[in-house]
Amino acid sequence: MQVVNYSDFRSHLKANLDQVSQDNETVIVSRPRNENVVVISLKEYNAMQETLHLLSSDKNRERLLEAVERDKAGLQDSHELIEE
Repeated sequence: MQVVNYSDFRSHLKANLDQVSQDNETVIVSRPRNENVVVISLKEYNAMQETLHLLSSDKNRERLLEAVERDKAGLQDSHELIEE
């Protein structure tokens, strides 16, 4: 994570945006009166939105957490792919 002030961010806009999109870096732009913003890649934003969606349902969240616990305990099953 990188913190830059607004003027530096603006002066080096391309380099900052390249760093966010190519290096998956999060950039915090500090602004007056604590009105800071966070710049993340679209890929990262979409992943966060998908995670929030998957965890928004109590039942789905339970099922996902149970699956993680089964995996940690070595209780996962392997299956052959069925090609049609």
